[in-house]
Amino acid sequence: MPEGDTIHRTAARLRPVLQGQTVARFEAPRVVGRVPHAGDSVTDVEAVGKHLLIHFASGLVLHTHMKMTGSWHLYRTAERWRRPPHLMRALIEVDAWMAVCFAAPVVRVYHIDEKRSSPVGHLGPDLCGPDPDFDEAVRRMTTIAPTTVLADVLLSQNIASGIGNVYKSETLWANRLSPFATIESIDNATRRALLTTAWRQLRANLETSIRTTVPGGLAVYGRARRPCRACGTVIKRTVHGTYSRSTYWCPQCQP
Repeated sequence: MPEGDTIHRTAARLRPVLQGQTVARFEAPRVVGRVPHAGDSVTDVEAVGKHLLIHFASGLVLHTHMKMTGSWHLYRTAERWRRPPHLMRALIEVDAWMAVCFAAPVVRVYHIDEKRSSPVGHLGPDLCGPDPDFDEAVRRMTTIAPTTVLADVLLSQNIASGIGNVYKSETLWANRLSPFATIESIDNATRRALLTTAWRQLRANLETSIRTTVPGGLAVYGRARRPCRACGTVIKRTVHGTYSRSTYWCPQCQP
């Protein structure tokens, strides 16, 4: 699943091409109900956590969530697509450009006035933003079951949005905390430190697809059976949780 930094980079690519442009063609074959039409215009492209929202002057909003399979591509009007047409889930054509969403499991259109329909209203502060509300995110940590393990806490988009498996593992290593420690075992200062670390890592990677959290790349993520960069202990990996997520950690640094 793309993490918050990936979605923010996607928004940054789409925004200068789409924003302020008149729609020549819009397609979303699996969307039922109202959709933008030719003559509408794009007013904004917004990333909120792991969600991408494209706003139109009509008040309609195209919401896409990539999960494990989706991606947005930009093409010149006559350019050949790099993925098969049957995987297209949304298409926005403007002057000289087409923005095409492929294989996204979540594609929907809602009106901005439909407050109950907002797909991002439940999300915690976006850690890809310049000034997230850390106090609110820490407060939300107090509302979950005290025995929830930290690996699951950091992945909860209801607490703070944008963290995925990579930054979950990297943040916990940077703070020398076990992924399997419970939220009740750490105080509010430590909870805030976790969020601050994740924020710094996400912000540092907003403009590059080659993620770096320590000199040389990543500290633990994707490095199972390799030595820890800090102590040399062999990095471990496990798959756990409802969605079988991967977690990497150092048994010595994160007892």
